[in-house]
Amino acid sequence: MQKQTIKRGRRPELMWGLGLNDTLKRQIEEGVGPGFHIRNFPAGSFPWTRELGQDEQPSAAWIPWSVWNDFPEYRKEEYRNQDSTQRILIQDEGDKTLDMDRVLSEGFLTVVRTPLTRPKIQDVMFRAKEVTSMYSDIYRMTEEILLERELLARKTDQLMFLNKILASATESLDAATILRNAKETLGIVLPIKMLHAAFWSNQQNSKVADVELFLNGKMVPETESAWIEDLMTTAASMSGGPVNGFQVVHIDPARRPEYRLTPKEGRLVTIPLIAGQETFGCLTMLCEPDYRLGKDQVETFRSAVNHIGLALRNALTFKEVKLRADRDALTRIYNRHSFEERLVYEIKRRRRYNNNLSLLMVDLDYFKRVNDTYGHKAGDMVLQKVGEILTQTFRDTDLPARYGGEEFVVLLPHTTEEAAWKLAERVRTAIEACEFHFDGHDFSVTSSIGVASVEAGALTSDDDLIIKADKALYKAKNNGRNMVVVSGQKTAVQTAMM
Repeated sequence: MQKQTIKRGRRPELMWGLGLNDTLKRQIEEGVGPGFHIRNFPAGSFPWTRELGQDEQPSAAWIPWSVWNDFPEYRKEEYRNQDSTQRILIQDEGDKTLDMDRVLSEGFLTVVRTPLTRPKIQDVMFRAKEVTSMYSDIYRMTEEILLERELLARKTDQLMFLNKILASATESLDAATILRNAKETLGIVLPIKMLHAAFWSNQQNSKVADVELFLNGKMVPETESAWIEDLMTTAASMSGGPVNGFQVVHIDPARRPEYRLTPKEGRLVTIPLIAGQETFGCLTMLCEPDYRLGKDQVETFRSAVNHIGLALRNALTFKEVKLRADRDALTRIYNRHSFEERLVYEIKRRRRYNNNLSLLMVDLDYFKRVNDTYGHKAGDMVLQKVGEILTQTFRDTDLPARYGGEEFVVLLPHTTEEAAWKLAERVRTAIEACEFHFDGHDFSVTSSIGVASVEAGALTSDDDLIIKADKALYKAKNNGRNMVVVSGQKTAVQTAMM
């Protein structure tokens, strides 16, 4: 028979014996050799719950069948729950032989009959070692599988999160909507109390940047001032140059209790928004002070912010393109195309709801003389100033536009003829009061204004209102200029001779 050897560690390996007599204990010790230590528990002092729960567990337990048979079932179950211990059943020569199924069902690795010879014991020990090694491999593989499943689950969650970010970021080309969705979606990973943003762009031929601030919502003046100061400081730092004025957009028009929080009432996280090699803005988030992200969560969060930054850049570009398409490049008020689209809309709405609708047509008097005398740059300066006057005079619901050359129009929904005349006179007076200085020369300009209104009934065509205002303007110019004429009246309502 081939001689088998048992590998032993430096420290004797612990085994238990339950109710072994001296002969059985000696036979087992001789069979396993000096690399093992057998702790035998005599009858009446068997280890129960406390000993079974200790950190150091025996690698094997030798239990005679007579002892095991006397255990109550709940005690047997406690021993069966010792996964790290291999139980070996000992039967006397006179005991009825148990089949292997019964041995295994009782929770034993194997059964060995007396007398316990060295070959029998070594065979049992090698079998125990093989089973232990197999269990260890299975346990390790199970741990690896569980770890891989956990990692896969986290990757899946991250992909779902990024997919949600992409979906919410690309559903709109409005920066406020994107930021409102971003606060909700980013809150899945990081509990965000408030989210603000700042975007900056350099003025033409200047290193000074204009800043647009998107605040989470409407706040009390003191809180809003604190956030504006913080964002403007960040903008000045990240833009790499001085910042000029700013305008504020509220992402959420409501005034909520949490919008009283200042930048100091939580952990402030500021992330730059980069497109290409250019930093065009930043996100500032107020978070819980003690919350921390894992390494993989940080990477996912950064990817999410990059996606949001790209969506915001697209939204800002779209806004700029639309602004250029809708606005006059020189005066920055609406152009003729935008006016004509809005006119059709307002006429349809007036027909449906029978609202008042008025139109002003403004023409600068002798404007050609300005260009011929002082140059086109001086003329451009005059046109820009008129655009500024029109912007400041009217409501957000009104639409001032450059109609062509030195001619302007103003569409006034829900405005009566009398109110339109008063507004026209205010514009005429404001233009006349302007003093222009260019290249060492001082000069002024005046304007003629035609007013047309519809207060009842329906127009026969979309051009009627324009035709009426144009005819009124023609009368104003023929009657001496620098006056306001209301359509349909035979005489000028206001005359101011040059």
